[in-house]
Amino acid sequence: MEIVLSGIRSTGNLHLGNYFGALKNFVEMQHENKCYFFIADYHSLTTHPTPHDLHGSVKQVFIEYLACGLDPDVATLYRQSDVPETAELYLLLNMNAYLGELERCTSFKEKIKQQQNNINAGLLTYPVLMAADILIHKSHKVPVGKDQEQHLEMTRNFANRFNRLYKVDYFPEPAAYNFGKDLVKIPGLDGTGKMGKTEGNGIFLIDSAEDIRKKVMRAVTDSGPVHPNQEMPEAITNLFTIMNAVSSADTVQFFLDKYNQCEIRYGDMKKQLAEDIIEFTSPFREKILDLSKNDAYLRKVVNEGAQKARESAAKTIKEVREIIGFKNL
Repeated sequence: MEIVLSGIRSTGNLHLGNYFGALKNFVEMQHENKCYFFIADYHSLTTHPTPHDLHGSVKQVFIEYLACGLDPDVATLYRQSDVPETAELYLLLNMNAYLGELERCTSFKEKIKQQQNNINAGLLTYPVLMAADILIHKSHKVPVGKDQEQHLEMTRNFANRFNRLYKVDYFPEPAAYNFGKDLVKIPGLDGTGKMGKTEGNGIFLIDSAEDIRKKVMRAVTDSGPVHPNQEMPEAITNLFTIMNAVSSADTVQFFLDKYNQCEIRYGDMKKQLAEDIIEFTSPFREKILDLSKNDAYLRKVVNEGAQKARESAAKTIKEVREIIGFKNL
């Protein structure tokens, strides 16, 4: 059984893109691997050093991941900040991380353009902290998106460098967890790009039926096809992509036929899509609301997750310290 680790950013509510993009796969793979899922509250400070409500955001992420099916009895779900061993490994790995390679990191170059008044050391060493998250459990696989592939490659470099410098075969070389064709990219409602919180184009699992109807009815469309089997513009393709994820095959085929016959009424399609999204998200919304009222259960999950994560992390740090040469006098 392989050790799989995935970090979860503490940015609040989950949307359909999050669910179909990876979370659905997390729920399935937790039964096939030894999985660690952590809320990356340290990482969030690199871009939001003075968060309005860090505790509330982390709590909401916990609630929504539990509502979607992550099972704390099967996988380990914990807060990054509850495992101080991660911070220690981050410090030790920084001693062998070089300025040039960190400055060449693509995400660092992009971030310093976006936040020119907040180019902090944590931003520069973000890949080292990510490496510490992965290596603290000696993980074999890491589910990553395109934007994190370079960071994972750097993690392999740090692991191999540690092994080489200290003449050991200690850290495994983590690889990307491949979801294959099951990974679905859910687009936004604004006609372009992927669904996201900052883009303001998402349907959240916690959204009420009324909110979902309003959002879907405002989705970007066009004036409709003028030729049979006309190629769809991006905005319409996006609507069909979302419909494919939440609606029945018969429903999708019905509106696809209407489009190809130049008879489609986007208002009707949006109404149907909204109701299908509501039906799909309602069970998640109900669980989220129920869990939000159960602080005792949430404390139990957080405390047990921290304990399990620290048992693994403490073993790694003890061995790393011995390898480097930190020993009792």
